[in-house]
Amino acid sequence: MSSEDNKDEIIQCPACGKPMIKVYMPDQGVNLDVCINGCGGIFFDNREFDKFNEQHEDISPLEKVFENKSFNKVDDSYDRICPICGWKMVKNYSSSSHDVQIDECYGCGGKFLDYSELDKFRSQYATDKERSEDVLKELYKTAGIELDAYNTNYENRMKKTNVLYKLIVNHHLKF
Repeated sequence: MSSEDNKDEIIQCPACGKPMIKVYMPDQGVNLDVCINGCGGIFFDNREFDKFNEQHEDISPLEKVFENKSFNKVDDSYDRICPICGWKMVKNYSSSSHDVQIDECYGCGGKFLDYSELDKFRSQYATDKERSEDVLKELYKTAGIELDAYNTNYENRMKKTNVLYKLIVNHHLKF
């Protein structure tokens, strides 16, 4: 089922199972599925999330829907099933700080954020470019440690090889 097929269908919240309502976001031209009568989570169809992940992007219609509401806390340790395609969603961190965990569907590309996670996500970085740069720094830092260890190991092996080579050459020259 595609995002277009889902635009009018009421879906069940992957976190608490309650029916989600559609909230039209005029600046982005999409309907978001929001769990107003349960946990306050938001489901983004494939490629919708990229329209809301930067601080300058208007989310005021969502903020109005959440105004003066309180939501039930849900146990996020349980598996979440995508309400669009039925695949098990995968938990991924949104940045190197591991502050926000996003449930992602590798089947249809949907994403689910628990209540207030969109605000946390957007507050971490002003733009997606800043977020990507930070992730790359973290990756290079982690990979750099592994590469340094590999290089040190390689250099040690080469030193041993050179010593052995010299011993062999010197031994043969004596004969």
